[in-house]
Amino acid sequence: MLNSQDEERDALAILLSRSPPTKIVWGLGRIRSMLDSVGEPQRSFESILIGGTNGKGSVAVMAESLLRGNGFRTGLYTSPHLIEPAERIRIEGQPIGQALLQQCASDILPLAERHGATFFESVTAVAFLAFARTGVDQAVIEVGLGGRLDATNILESAACVITNVDMDHADYLGDSLEQIAREKAGIVKAGTPVVTGSLPEPLHAILADQAARLAAPFFVLGRDVWVEDVETDRHGTGFTYRAPWRLDRERFRVPLPGLHQAGNAALALAAVEAAGHDLDLERSRVALAGVRWPGRFQVLTRNEGTVVLDVAHNPAGARALDAALDQISLPGPIVGLIGILGDKPWRDMLEPVLRHTSAAVFTIPPSAPASRHWNPEEACRAVPGHRIEVVPDFERALSRARELAGDGTVLVTGSSHTVGDALRNLSDQTVTAGIGDDSSL
Repeated sequence: MLNSQDEERDALAILLSRSPPTKIVWGLGRIRSMLDSVGEPQRSFESILIGGTNGKGSVAVMAESLLRGNGFRTGLYTSPHLIEPAERIRIEGQPIGQALLQQCASDILPLAERHGATFFESVTAVAFLAFARTGVDQAVIEVGLGGRLDATNILESAACVITNVDMDHADYLGDSLEQIAREKAGIVKAGTPVVTGSLPEPLHAILADQAARLAAPFFVLGRDVWVEDVETDRHGTGFTYRAPWRLDRERFRVPLPGLHQAGNAALALAAVEAAGHDLDLERSRVALAGVRWPGRFQVLTRNEGTVVLDVAHNPAGARALDAALDQISLPGPIVGLIGILGDKPWRDMLEPVLRHTSAAVFTIPPSAPASRHWNPEEACRAVPGHRIEVVPDFERALSRARELAGDGTVLVTGSSHTVGDALRNLSDQTVTAGIGDDSSL
């Protein structure tokens, strides 16, 4: 007979193993019913909601760090995780404790089963319940998929961010950028400030029209919020920030390499300030300088050579990685360890990365669902002219990439599964290693 602790562990395992349906059934009804049954925990904290195609996780972790550094008790909800599901739910900057995770999962599981909730809906409910039970007063929430009908959109947020709009999840969100932009614009709430990245005019117009219709203050990176004097290296990115509510330009630095991270940091700063928080400059500088976000151009120095890990899970991510590799000097040669999910447009993702590599090893991340495995042999044939080896076994592939790179750099990319499996293989310590730091394992 199971004792109460065993039952909680069993509930957690069942909840986390809930498979997504073959076809997503959109709607906020299931998440609303679950949360109503546990006392509407989402109403116990103020939130900032972060949507977009790429960069939303980086913006979210920076916004949470700013709030925490300025004295708030914070929660952070992001997805996907790299190694452990607890990474998705952070309280005061730390992954949720197993006891609390188990307790909340035990309370949510029967509701998830009753309402037929998906894995993501269930974990979202667990996160909001955990935040309420631990007295979080400010939470930063990353949208899972799209925006309008995503489970996170149950929140009445104090501000929202739409980082960018690019092609991804076209089977769910639409096969045009305009359709995707409309889905992402669905997180805009009446009277709630909106901060967006710079977008092409047709997409900008969709977001601006939604904001105007809902009387939501609308701020755009490059028009209302600015980054200037940006510099980046393998240790991080420095920039000058200015916004309409600040008299002076202010200098900040984040330990995330890549020029695009300056824009992400500016979106985080603008969102927190637009939500009504008066940030202390020195505390905010310290907060951004202390950000840790594994798997986003994470540079590790090991005895046998350098490793760079970047999830780059869609074409926009591959282009951002391409740009970062142009901007940042790494020890050569660079050898790619690449594993992409089969339902992603991998043909569009390979060339931006392969142009930086002297060789590459195509593999299959073992944590990826079998139904989403790509065919690395087919991918190899699709990119002639590059030196590529196919090694399906992940551990052997990682060893082979290291052998080919010698004292140079192994670039691990293609999906969160690929990066997470590499982190797990390299060392448990890697998960907390400084991003952009030369962290030895």
